[in-house]
Amino acid sequence: MKMPLSLAPICILLLPAIISSAEAAPPAPYGVLPEARHLAWHDLEFYGFVHFTTNTFTDKEWGYGDEAPSVFNPTDFDADQIASTFSAAGMKGLILTCKHHDGFCLWPSAYTKHDVAASAWRDGKGDVVREFADACARHGLKFGVYLSPWDRNHAEYGQEGYVTYYRNQIRELLTHYGPVFEVWFDGANGGDGYYGGAREERKIDRSTYYGWEANWALVHELAPQAVIFGDVGDVRWIGNESGRAGDPCWATYTPVPADGETKAVPGTAKYQLGETGTRNGQFWMPGEVDVSIRPGWFYHEKENGRVRTPENLVNLYFGSVGKGASLLLNVPPDRRGQIHEADVAALQGFRKRMDAIFAVDLAQGARVEASNVRGGAAEFSSERVIDGDRGTYWSTDDGETTPTLTIHFQKAQTFNVVSLREYLPLGQRIDDWALDALRDGAWSTFAEGTAMGPRRLWRGDRVTADAVRLRIVKSPVCPAISEIAVHLDPAQR
Repeated sequence: MKMPLSLAPICILLLPAIISSAEAAPPAPYGVLPEARHLAWHDLEFYGFVHFTTNTFTDKEWGYGDEAPSVFNPTDFDADQIASTFSAAGMKGLILTCKHHDGFCLWPSAYTKHDVAASAWRDGKGDVVREFADACARHGLKFGVYLSPWDRNHAEYGQEGYVTYYRNQIRELLTHYGPVFEVWFDGANGGDGYYGGAREERKIDRSTYYGWEANWALVHELAPQAVIFGDVGDVRWIGNESGRAGDPCWATYTPVPADGETKAVPGTAKYQLGETGTRNGQFWMPGEVDVSIRPGWFYHEKENGRVRTPENLVNLYFGSVGKGASLLLNVPPDRRGQIHEADVAALQGFRKRMDAIFAVDLAQGARVEASNVRGGAAEFSSERVIDGDRGTYWSTDDGETTPTLTIHFQKAQTFNVVSLREYLPLGQRIDDWALDALRDGAWSTFAEGTAMGPRRLWRGDRVTADAVRLRIVKSPVCPAISEIAVHLDPAQR
């Protein structure tokens, strides 16, 4: 077909752009990929845990199940005080222990009388879960729920009837108090308890009793935006309660049954493997670090002098979020139903320290240079790493798997923190990386690591340099880097 003369010049002008667009197609995804609910969860990074039930008033960590509902009677419950404290500390969400192992429910459940409706608090008309959900909405926090699979109060625990009861309560929480961002299942399963007055030990087959596949399906049906936490879930337990992720800490994971177990479900997985995850694992199942601000998970007056210091909390952040996991920090309300002054002070001190570290990004205003840019296209240029948008990224041509990216400061800068992020929708791509500093015309390496993923924070001795260079040392595919930020922690020498 002969081209009309009037269109020929336009088509000729467009031809280079068409070729350039084809050459600059996005990189192919690598490995298993996060779903939308994963990506939303990754954006949170830091959120709070609230352990609050009859244990708060009996001075226990694990209630036996025979505690009278009347025991639960906070004298000045204030969900707004708790939510505002969490928000001011920089947390993005709050997960409430709606029912712990003792079986007491913090909402008026239609399926039991062992709940707040049977307590004297609010004359039996109160609903702790509702007040928390509403307070979270007012203070810009996502809301999550914890529902213990083990129930030391319920008479049918260990029998088929309890599983129906448990699913009914999952349905109550996810239909009456949503939306929720996370549903938290732990692995405490069976043992001695009250069990409706039987006062005996009950054992279950942890791999089959709860029918976890059906429970997970129910959660995804009722709360498709929520992630499920567990030894196995959408996000995984990091495998310890000391506040640290492994190094490396991969976002992908292949759960393995513990010795003597037939399959990996909550309570039966070889949880120790959760610290590092699995390079090229079967599932996108990133790690969550759960740790308490006090020695215990519930409030105990005797621990008022043992609250973590602001500096310790900063270290927890770097050891969890800084390794590619999230940080779930437990801060338990006292018997008033508020966060104790000692915990508030620690969180305020933590926030002050974090603001001092991250308020200024020394990479802003710098000149960024890459050894290669994918297709020479602006959409993948080196400047994407400092544009403040995690939805953009620098990438290279497919054959360029060990490129460099250099940040040239306008003048020499002193720093001791560097933040790195991969563009997660394309998968976790990088194996090994290194950071170099340019001083007196010579490069020297000051940091090396394995795995980058959602976020990698390096913190060390102070470095003064004219430029910082990121080297991708090993990667099976071209990188996709969404952020490089450079900071000075004034308290770190």
